[in-house]
Amino acid sequence: MLRIEHAHSLPVDDARARIAALCDYLNAKLGLTVSWSPDGSRAKVNGRYLVVTIDGSVIIGERAVVFEGKDPGMLWRGKAKEYLAGKLARYLDPQTPLASLRRS
Repeated sequence: MLRIEHAHSLPVDDARARIAALCDYLNAKLGLTVSWSPDGSRAKVNGRYLVVTIDGSVIIGERAVVFEGKDPGMLWRGKAKEYLAGKLARYLDPQTPLASLRRS
C-alpha cells in the first residue's frame, strides 16, 4: 500500500475544491478516472499511466489530505511518492489562489 499524507490548514470546503481541481488535472493530463463519494469527502482514482496502474483513494480531512493506493512497485514507488506529494503540496498551498491551479 502506498500512503501519502499532506497536512493543511484550509477550511474543508476549500481543501475539497482544490483536490477537485487536482483530480480534474489528473483526468485531463493522465487520463485517470475520478469518482466522488456522495458527501465529497473521498475521491476514488483509477487508471493507467505508462506502465503504472493507479488505483487509490484521496480522503479529505479537516487537517490533512491522505492518498492511499496500490503500491506501484519498487521501481516506481519513489517517483510516484515524489509526484503525488508535490501535487498535494502545490494544490493545498493556501498562498496559491484556487483560480490559478491547473485543471487541464
